Amino acid sequence: MTNPSFRLPVFLDDPRRLRRLLSSSAAAAASRTLARLHALLIVSSSATHTLISSLAAAYARAGDLAAAESTLTATAAAPSSIAAWNAIIAAHSRRGSPASALRVFRALPPAARPDSTTFTLALSACARLGDLRGGESVRDRAFDAGYRDDVFVCSSLLHLYARWGAMGDAVKVFDRMPRRDRVTWSTMVAGFVSAGQPLDAIQMYRRMREDGVKGDEVVMIGVIQACTAARNVRMGASVHGHLLRHGMRMDVVTATSLVDMYAKNGLLDVACRVFGLMVNRNDVSWSAMISGFAQNGQSDEALRLFRNMQASGIQPDSGALVSALLACSNIGFLKLGRSVHGFILRRFEFSCILGTAAIDMYSKCGSLASAQMLFNMISDRDLILWNAMIACCGAHGRGQDALTLFQEMNETGMRPDHATFASLLSALSHSGLVEEGKLWFDRMVNDFKITPAEKHYVCLVDLLARSGLVEEAGDLLTSMKAEPTVAIWVALLSGCLNNKKLELGESIADNILELQPDDVGFLALVSNLYAATKKWDKVRQVRKLMKDSGSKKMPGCSSIEICGTRHAFVMEDQSHPQREEIVSKVAKLDLEMRKMGYIPRTEFVYHDLEEEVKEQQLSYHSERLAIAFGLLNTGPGTRLVIIKNLRVCGDCHDAIKYISKIADREIVVRDAKRFHHFKDGACSCRDYW
Repeated sequence: MTNPSFRLPVFLDDPRRLRRLLSSSAAAAASRTLARLHALLIVSSSATHTLISSLAAAYARAGDLAAAESTLTATAAAPSSIAAWNAIIAAHSRRGSPASALRVFRALPPAARPDSTTFTLALSACARLGDLRGGESVRDRAFDAGYRDDVFVCSSLLHLYARWGAMGDAVKVFDRMPRRDRVTWSTMVAGFVSAGQPLDAIQMYRRMREDGVKGDEVVMIGVIQACTAARNVRMGASVHGHLLRHGMRMDVVTATSLVDMYAKNGLLDVACRVFGLMVNRNDVSWSAMISGFAQNGQSDEALRLFRNMQASGIQPDSGALVSALLACSNIGFLKLGRSVHGFILRRFEFSCILGTAAIDMYSKCGSLASAQMLFNMISDRDLILWNAMIACCGAHGRGQDALTLFQEMNETGMRPDHATFASLLSALSHSGLVEEGKLWFDRMVNDFKITPAEKHYVCLVDLLARSGLVEEAGDLLTSMKAEPTVAIWVALLSGCLNNKKLELGESIADNILELQPDDVGFLALVSNLYAATKKWDKVRQVRKLMKDSGSKKMPGCSSIEICGTRHAFVMEDQSHPQREEIVSKVAKLDLEMRKMGYIPRTEFVYHDLEEEVKEQQLSYHSERLAIAFGLLNTGPGTRLVIIKNLRVCGDCHDAIKYISKIADREIVVRDAKRFHHFKDGACSCRDYW
């Protein structure tokens, strides 16, 4: 009953006017005004359920959520109060407090019956929290309340499943939806991309087109990302054309996605054109371009872009820094790699990703000690970091150290994966630790329940074959459940070539040719085997295959860094300004080596030439030119680090041992497979490589 001694002001003595006032933005802007209105309603006994609900909603819009909740909980709930509860849940979500939004939802009084908006808000909160179980509880309540086919509830449920990778459940909801708008299709495409199912994302886009729904920029970005992951550059280019033909907005996100797609598929010229046409570029745009060049072996261009990015005033993100370190690793540019590491320490928190890239860079630039020091400084190590350090030890021929690291990792409770065992077996292979390799291959299968993949078989076959156990390696291939791949046959062939098992090697070479490999390196090895057996007709046949396929054997190239500048050499290089001094130094070294007993191993020249010509070719291999240049341009005792893109041949391996003794230098050579540390006439590989 209304208090007769007190009446509301005449402009508020109308419930409909009062509700309109409470719903207005002006009233919601000041919680003090709402508190006064609340007091007036209480003292006048005019506080109906409807007005209280409107007042609580106004408190929520004003951001006073404590007042909003206390206003509602202080009065008996009514079905009409759900709008106010929705306002409170929405306000918590806007504040970035999805957990509070769910708390309010779960505490709703029985009389406040949730509606479509309530369930939609609760499902959105679950999506932000990644709470799939909680989301399914909300789903069950929504379906029981009759909202099974509600488009808003289904869309929110779809978003929850897609965001957290439950694409099987997402498809079930999607297929049951009575109406699907562009946002729904976009959610499915993006969900499949995030879940690592790019082919399903592309198929969903095709279904969308067949359904007559036109994609917007958001959908197109998802499809481009799917094409990137699926390596479907043809469809990616088609989407690019669609964007251009329909005059769709080419913002920085869309253009960056295109740059990334073209770059990761090796079409760097197209990626550069798209990048060049971008009006605005952010750190992700630059990172995509730098990464594309680094991962496609164009390290110098990647580093040029990295410098340009900094010059343009954009600070590199972690992706650009990882790519810069990768580029330094590829070409062995230690000075710049150290500079990038220093930049990271000054500007970034040192994460496992950046740490792994820096460790890999130091190792591949020949400084395993720096890699180990950095590894020891990182306390929070993930599995990838351990794998990287094990691989680094292996590449430097430190198989026993790699095994010790592996055992240390096991003691931490971290479980090795397939990549860990690939790194370990490779390390044991590089060091010729046959018994250890066989033991850990068996333990991988029997104790850790990891099914051997191609890379594991390649390591073990390589280990056995290089150790002269070619027949045992052949038996391993026979025991495989699946047919051996080209890479596995090539590992066995390499062992046959090294151990002069030429008859067996010839039959393996024939097997490899039957599999029609398109890798020029594999074909080159087959050609070398035939050359070793003096089967020159077969050599010409294989080289014709290489020529007809358009494949070209990569020319040998060696580089050396002197005073922060890289110098690169190819065989019989005549382009260097110091070429006369270099040739003279090579000749002098050759003479001194011969006095010490060096005999050129002309069997490593796989061409039908005169012996004298073969000897001359060997003496001008790129690594010998780089070493001669290094000796001419550094002081006595300076350590030389040579980076070569191909394997070092057996003759050069012998020659560098002699040179290290003659010059009294440590000479480190990184070839395509591993490091060789030459000192005092010996190599760290102990001639096992």
